[in-house]
Amino acid sequence: MYRDYQKFPDDDNGNILWQMYQDGDDLKELHDIEFSLSFIDHKQAEHAALHLLREQQKLNLIFDQHLQPHEWRLTVFVELQPEYQAIVDMEEWLQKVAEQFQGEYDGWGCMAYVFDDQIDGTS
Repeated sequence: MYRDYQKFPDDDNGNILWQMYQDGDDLKELHDIEFSLSFIDHKQAEHAALHLLREQQKLNLIFDQHLQPHEWRLTVFVELQPEYQAIVDMEEWLQKVAEQFQGEYDGWGCMAYVFDDQIDGTS
């Protein structure tokens, strides 16, 4: 299969999107993508969450005891078409938000949407 490096650049985001495409994920469909930020300080995590809520973002804030050091995990849920530039733009914005509140941007992920046209061996 030929990889279009304009659409799937040779970096982490391009590689993930390329893998999704190779796995049969329909990248033309909207996906619920989860972007993660982490904070050591609870108050800073809350301030970041309030800032993102004012920006009308859907999010979840939890305390993760399993990580060392313990940290607050802020997950932002964004529905978008998984295109390279859309992912990069969201990452850059969330990186700035995380830094503004002494946190760190920690990456993104989403469920794969692979549709099988054949049901019970029929098409």
